[in-house]
Parts: sequence; C-alpha cells; structure tokens
Amino acid sequence: MTAAIHLGTGGLAGWKLLQRTASRQKEMLAADPVVARTTRYFRETIGRTAGADDLVSDHRLMTVALGAYGLESQIASKAFIRKVLDEPRGDDRSLANRMVDKRYQKLAAAFGYDQGNQMVSSSGFGEQISALYLEREFERRVGEGDPNLRLALNAQRELRQMTDRASTEATLWYEVLGNTQLRKVFEQAFGFGQAYGRLPIDRQLAEFTAGATSLFGSSSFKVIASEAGIEKLVQRFLLRAQISDSAATSPFATALTLLRRGG
Repeated sequence: MTAAIHLGTGGLAGWKLLQRTASRQKEMLAADPVVARTTRYFRETIGRTAGADDLVSDHRLMTVALGAYGLESQIASKAFIRKVLDEPRGDDRSLANRMVDKRYQKLAAAFGYDQGNQMVSSSGFGEQISALYLEREFERRVGEGDPNLRLALNAQRELRQMTDRASTEATLWYEVLGNTQLRKVFEQAFGFGQAYGRLPIDRQLAEFTAGATSLFGSSSFKVIASEAGIEKLVQRFLLRAQISDSAATSPFATALTLLRRGG
C-alpha cells in the first residue's frame, strides 16, 4: 500500500489543506517502503556510475533521475536520454541545448556525464537528487487526485526558482511561454484560451505581460515570483479552473458555449 495524499475536496480548498499539511505528508511519502527503497538504492549506487550508459541501463536509477526533473514519462527512451546526457553541454548544437523543454538541460547539467562522473560521485549528490525526486513524486501523487493541484504545485516550485535568477524579464517570460505546465497556470489565471498559443511569439509575450499587469499590477517576476504573487496566481488559477470545470459539467454547457460563439 503506497502513501495516499490527502486533498480534501480538491480545488482551492484542497490547496489550502496542502498548505497546512504538505510537510507532514511529504515525510509520510519519504517513509513509504517503495519510495524509501528506491531513494536509498539511488543514494548508494549513483556515485559508482561511470557514465550515462550505467544510468540508463538501471531502471531504478532512471526512476529517480528522470523523476527528479519531471521526465518520468521518458523512462523507456534510453537512447534519447543517453544522448541528452552524453553530448557536450558547452555545444549549442547538443541535443539538450536544442530542446525547447529546458528540463533536459537541467538534467544534463546536474549529472555532468559529458565530463565524466565527477558530479555524480560528489558528496551529497545522491541526497540532492533524491530530494528533488521526492518533491516531484509528491506532486505526481497529488495530480492523481487533482491534476490542477499538481499544476499549482509545479508553478509554485518553478516560480520560486526564478527569484534568484539573473535572467532578464523577457527571458523569464519566454521560459513561461515554453513551459507547458507553467503556461497552463498563467493562461487559466489570465482567462486566456488555447487560441493564444497560435499567436506570433512576440504577440504572446505582449498579451501575457499585459495579463500580469492586470492581475498583479506589474509584469515583473520580482512581484510575480514573490510568495504573495505566487499565492495570488495559484488562487486565481484554481478558482477559474473550478468555474470552468463546473460549467463543463452543467447540463446547459453546450448551450452556453454556442451562445458565447454566437455572441
């Protein structure tokens, strides 16, 4: 029996419950027998890997390595992951650097197999990656009960990581636009439809920064990625998601959709 994550009724109420209980629930997840065995094996074994081949040939190591970066769906793509890890990170033409999804860059940078096994054999590496895995695994299990809460937790984590970045505001916004899960939270919070994704990228940037100014009074990530800003974004996202879900299940949903299109 795996550790169950308690979300109450989900939605905004579930978010508030998680705010109060997340620390304790994460401790319970870490103590889950399957999770504990998996992370212990990773901590004890990863330092002995000589290169990417050793990692991709070990399913348990791959579970933690990919799970730590939200890439668990790629666990069967051994040749692809090997290429991501092996190609020189300093080469702009390397696979990781050419990927729009920056999680692959983070994976390659963390493991550093393109330069040997110095990174994976360094003190504390196994503990660091295991902690990232537990964070993502918690989000994944939350998502089994409420996908929107998983998106909210992902947004909270991603935005907190932006607070100490030296990147320009435009760079951070382009990261949001290119991050499928994070973008969904902003789109829903701003009331944007899927059609916005078909606009030219410069127009998308303008629309998203305008949406941020309307919601936060600023389009700066100093405001958006603050704890108050993150909470405002998440609450608006979850409220709009609940309204959207309620409308979709209403017996009048089809009629309302037709009326909106006609109006």
